Amino acid sequence: MNDTAPLSNTPSNIDDLQTWLNYWGHVHVTGIDLGLERVIPVAEQLGVMRPNAKVITVAGTNGKGSTTTTLAAILNAQGLNVGLYQSPHIYRFNERVKLLGKEVSDQTLIDAFVQVDQARRFCNLTLSFFEATTLAAFVIFKQQQCDVWVLEVGLGGRLDVVNVIDPDVAVITNIGLDHTDWLGDTIEKIAFEKAGIIRSNIPVIFGGQQDIPQAIQNKADESQATLYAIHRDYFYKDSEDGQTWNFASSGTTLKLPLGTLALENISTAVAAILVSGLNISQQAIAQGIVNAKLQGRFEVRQIQNKTVIFDAGHNPHGVDFLLKQLRKFLEYNKQYTEVIAVFSMLADKDIQSVVESLKNTVKMWKIAPMTVPRAAPLQQLETALVGEAVQQFNNVQAAFQSAIEETKNNQLILVCGSFHTLEAVWEYLEECQ
Repeated sequence: MNDTAPLSNTPSNIDDLQTWLNYWGHVHVTGIDLGLERVIPVAEQLGVMRPNAKVITVAGTNGKGSTTTTLAAILNAQGLNVGLYQSPHIYRFNERVKLLGKEVSDQTLIDAFVQVDQARRFCNLTLSFFEATTLAAFVIFKQQQCDVWVLEVGLGGRLDVVNVIDPDVAVITNIGLDHTDWLGDTIEKIAFEKAGIIRSNIPVIFGGQQDIPQAIQNKADESQATLYAIHRDYFYKDSEDGQTWNFASSGTTLKLPLGTLALENISTAVAAILVSGLNISQQAIAQGIVNAKLQGRFEVRQIQNKTVIFDAGHNPHGVDFLLKQLRKFLEYNKQYTEVIAVFSMLADKDIQSVVESLKNTVKMWKIAPMTVPRAAPLQQLETALVGEAVQQFNNVQAAFQSAIEETKNNQLILVCGSFHTLEAVWEYLEECQ
């Protein structure tokens, strides 16, 4: 395929990260282009296909961010040099690539982008935004000689650019109906795509709350990969003290502190650590769980003396997670008797199901359209909320401002529906500082 970006537009000598991100946004003809044919030659040219490191790859519909964050935090607590790759970001692109728990600098990304651009030109190939930025993360991890690469799959698994790297441990958090246009319209079709990260003779962790999809079992059997499933091979249980929980698997029982992320994802991360072959102490596991924080995953903040919970759950499974944690929070913080939601979603998501899940918990909905492609218009949000107490606003920032100004002491604010909803509020808060 010929290069679609004019040579004069190459920002190789420009030291501005946003210029590079804009560039990668138009090098390839489409934003999403599943398949590894174009990526593999460029990855080979960059020398990133076979890392001299342990690789843990995490796929799934929900819970990938929490699981990869916990994995990296535990490994960092052990003193290992960890490269963590996640997507999407909420506020800054740099959030996608972390070394030792810290976002990499603009300059580190720019240097890697120059290498990726040179390699793809050498191969006379175009790359999508996601392909180019993922390869840049790999370049950084290789240069930094990371001991462990923790990689979050962007979309699916089998044809995602992350899958050019062979993992030593494969983790599949759960399977839900999301991105059906790309991955298929049944759980089994989607499971087949996620199972694409499984390799021969490696441990595979399945952390989904449902029965193991047949496609995952089949792929594990074909690959002679040992499959460990939650509620079958490893277990988690809350302690009555509200401070600790218990992890159990064959021959292993651990009493661990509660973190801020969903327990099923934390336990899946612990299971992956235990089968990884890495020598990780119980102290590092406990410390990592406490340290693991993730923007926008049931993130509780105090803003102008109001309690605000940010959660990026945007499909039924993600909202089930949110509700579990919200109920637990309300149980321990009985001063809050009402929830006010600042809410917006993308038009192609299952808005009706998300609203159905939340409506018995939310007292008042403050809705607004987002300023991104695919944003649901007010009319679509309003239709899903028929019969609910709703206030409409022109933008998410105005909805949030109203919530902050009007919320009473017995009410907490929930910002939810999409990463983009959260991003709009982050920008508003940044401007207010």
